[in-house]
Amino acid sequence: MDVRFRSGIQSGVKRGFSGYLWLLKMLTPISFGTALLVYSGWLYKIDFLIQPIMGTLSLPSYAALPLIIGLFTGLYGAIGAMASLPLTVDQMTLIAIFLLISHNIIQESIVQGQSGLNPFIAAGFRLIASFTVTAIVSLIIQPQAPLADVASADALYRTLPFLTMVRGWSLDFGHLALRIFTIIMPLMVVMELMKSFDLIRHIVRTISPLLSIMGLSRATGVLWLTAACFGLAYGAAVIVEETRSNTFSRDELIRLHLSIGVNHAMIEDPALFLPLGIMPLWLWIPRLMAAILTIHVLHLINLVRRLHAERTGHKKLCNH
Repeated sequence: MDVRFRSGIQSGVKRGFSGYLWLLKMLTPISFGTALLVYSGWLYKIDFLIQPIMGTLSLPSYAALPLIIGLFTGLYGAIGAMASLPLTVDQMTLIAIFLLISHNIIQESIVQGQSGLNPFIAAGFRLIASFTVTAIVSLIIQPQAPLADVASADALYRTLPFLTMVRGWSLDFGHLALRIFTIIMPLMVVMELMKSFDLIRHIVRTISPLLSIMGLSRATGVLWLTAACFGLAYGAAVIVEETRSNTFSRDELIRLHLSIGVNHAMIEDPALFLPLGIMPLWLWIPRLMAAILTIHVLHLINLVRRLHAERTGHKKLCNH
């Protein structure tokens, strides 16, 4: 067996187990804490504060909890919270779309700030994109409320014996943890094999036509592929180092960062939501389309500005 192949598998399995154990350490207390909030009924008493914002996304007020967790800590905790709330698949789909664009926003915006884009612009743009894309998808799928409304869910959880609630949560969480394990392990092995055989640069040549469709420079292909495969946080070292060691124009970096800000970690992040029963189409297509449209709209805006500047300059010359 090839040494690189064996090394890639071993490294993938090792990183997979390590990442999975780390994931459980984060996910378990958040999931159980969310279940306690639901059981206590406290979560349903703050509807009036966040309902207007959630209403624009066709989501119930208690959906704010996984959104807030995901925005500031990442997807794993958000998924744990989602699994403990009375949400329909359509509602979980909208939450997933929002968080796939805007998750771990502080850390990832800082990474983008270190490699070519103002972190405040990066964060603001991702939030705007999240609200816009999620609102559009909500108009398409028109999510229905759960069979048990907020009031009845509140009453249901408060009338259940505490140990019964804990037992039900344990079974649900155990099934979720098992499904996540079967998804994460093979993904980590594949990602490590790609590193072992240095496949990324070879793949860039193959996907050059896709980069053109997305409105990106081929010079930034390695950075785009790194972010697409490993995300902004995991691929941070590569992204920052490549940016510092290569000469990219400001326009190339802005286009790259706006694109990967919306659409990154295309393998692992969407797959994390599959155990929740969400249709794969909604996990991959909306933010890919949003990334493509963003760059082409930006290109059109720059073209209009350039034509306006040229016309203005021409008039000034004619007046003289």
